[in-house]
Amino acid sequence: MHATPPEPHFLRSSEITSLHDRCTAVWHVETPAVPSSLAGFERAVAEQHLANFELWHAEDAARSPQASDQEIARVKRLIDSVNQRRNDLTEQCDRLLLDFLHRQNLPADGAELHSESPGLILDRLSILSLKVFHTGEEIDRPEAPSGHSGRNRERLSILVEQRDDLASSLDRLWQQVLNRQRTFKLYRQLKMYNDPALNPAVYGSTS
Repeated sequence: MHATPPEPHFLRSSEITSLHDRCTAVWHVETPAVPSSLAGFERAVAEQHLANFELWHAEDAARSPQASDQEIARVKRLIDSVNQRRNDLTEQCDRLLLDFLHRQNLPADGAELHSESPGLILDRLSILSLKVFHTGEEIDRPEAPSGHSGRNRERLSILVEQRDDLASSLDRLWQQVLNRQRTFKLYRQLKMYNDPALNPAVYGSTS
């Protein structure tokens, strides 16, 4: 018998950013994997963050001056695949939130539509977690040139402020939805580049 996944009523930015940061730190010293203890919405958030984590490092690998043309081509295909997973998981986060809300007759009919869904905000918070981590690494890089640490301290301050602002916006949106003041939709990304029936670079090569 499977345990019932926890409801996403706990959507609080502080818990989301804490989860992002914990995973980011652990995945840089251990094989990246979503903790088996996570379920439901929290697991979807961690899986989406893992996709961003993999994208970050795949893109770095493609930018390496030592990367061969063959390696860049391999990484590019990996990036396309992982980016599709990232978008699918962003949509899954929104679906889980909407499923929870619908059981409470929310979002309210006629409420003002918010242009960005919580899932899209979660994606941005995930990327900011990675930027914060790697900027912190640059601050402490011992072989860095003079002034490098100070410049990155300034960058870190900006990133933290931006993440705090975005996190507050997520909390405010969620509370407004619960208060029947705002609504959001599941916005499908409908990516075309991975679909062989829609990408002319793919289907055109077989004609």
